[in-house]
Amino acid sequence: MNMHTPLMSASPLVLSVEGLAKHFEMHHLNRTLFAFENVGFELREGEFILLKGENGAGKSTLLRTLYRSYLPRAGHAFYHTREGIIDLALAADVDIALLRRREIGFVTQFLQARPRVAAEELVAEPLRLAGTSYAQAIEEARRWLAAFGVKPELWAAYPSTFSGGEQQKVNLARALILPQRLLFLDEPTASLDRNARHALVSRLAELKAAGVAMIGVFHHPDDVADLIDREISLEVKTIADGENNVAE
Repeated sequence: MNMHTPLMSASPLVLSVEGLAKHFEMHHLNRTLFAFENVGFELREGEFILLKGENGAGKSTLLRTLYRSYLPRAGHAFYHTREGIIDLALAADVDIALLRRREIGFVTQFLQARPRVAAEELVAEPLRLAGTSYAQAIEEARRWLAAFGVKPELWAAYPSTFSGGEQQKVNLARALILPQRLLFLDEPTASLDRNARHALVSRLAELKAAGVAMIGVFHHPDDVADLIDREISLEVKTIADGENNVAE
């Protein structure tokens, strides 16, 4: 892993990653596929880190491991909550679920739409779970659906019937409607039109200014060039290193 390190920021620490590694045992192939190994970095409030690397370098896998969709094979990911430090690599599932609800978000290009749930209700749900009234949550949801270019006539429709691009806009509105303290961004601009990408970048700029820490992979990195504080490059492991790398 190659990393450019700037001058140390005075902002509070949010995430400290030490020696993180992930590989997958492919039992039917009788081999091990390596995603990444010995990854380490720090992320502070209001800081934006861009993950770079060729296809197969493990960028998306790293984000999913930090979010704890995957369990790491080694290392630590210390998340600095306001109540103390918790190792995301070792934390209990119940603690991870609570952090995801309150402090840690994951933004992806894919929407898991639930049947017979309107787009505006799906987007409003995070606010409703946080205690916002139904009317206020729906109003805010409509505002963000409009910002991402979803037509008003679709707000009450079911996203499961939308095109992939429209589903992605709904997904972004839902993921970003409630500010989190830490955001993982996995190719959120893929398949978005220019106006939707502009709305996303504007929202990310607002969150960054508010102190949200972000680390992400971007299909169009130039879109977020003005937000990037640091870049971390992951390298594909070659056969000469021992094994092939796992695809992103």
